[in-house]
Formats: sequence, structure tokens, C-alpha cells
Amino acid sequence: QVQLVESGGGLVQAGGSLRLSCAASERTFRGWFRQAPGKEREFVAAISASGANTYYADAVKGRFTISRDNAQNTVYLQMNSLKPEDTAVYYCAAGRSIYRGAVYYTTRDYDYWGQGTQVTVSS
Repeated sequence: QVQLVESGGGLVQAGGSLRLSCAASERTFRGWFRQAPGKEREFVAAISASGANTYYADAVKGRFTISRDNAQNTVYLQMNSLKPEDTAVYYCAAGRSIYRGAVYYTTRDYDYWGQGTQVTVSS
């Protein structure tokens, strides 16, 4: 069982920045997803277990950066130039793979989920 602990959500004005953190009990491939009210959960960004590879949804490319500190088994999501449409509950997810360089971007690829952290962007 992989334990995930998220932090860093909050309220910010449009154009502002936030950084989310996701601490885990072991090194895994990791992803961030988000879910707005009345919408399905959607992929945001992913990083491989090695940290060598990342992948982003088109909606956040160029504004969000996913990174990891493998010594701490922690993954970060730096969110810049935030927009009101980024408002959602953000979830960290993790999974195990023999391919340390692989990234995954569908919910079914992930076996473990954090509790979610609210991000609200005001206009």
C-alpha cells in the first residue's frame, strides 16, 4: 500500500501561483489529476519514477511544472499563471511499474490516490 499525503492547495487570484506537494511512502510513478464540480476527473501532469520523463495536458502545458525529489519521495506541481478554469480539487496519484522511465496519464493506470486538495482561482 502506498500512502500519499498532499498539501499546498488554497485560494489565489488569476495570474498567481501555487505549489502542490505529494509525499509518498515509496518511489513510484506519479501523476496529478483534477476534478471540477460536475465534471469528470481529468489528467493534469505525470512524472516517471526515475524523474527523467514528464507529460502534461495541453490545458496546462507551459504553465505547470511537475518535478520530484526522490530522496524525499515527494512530487511537486508548480502552477503558474493560474486561471479561473484551473479551479478544482487536485489529486495526487501513484502506481508501480517495472519501467522506471514510463509516464502514465489515465486514471486506470494508477492504483493509489491522495485525499485531494482544493485549488480555487478567483477572477
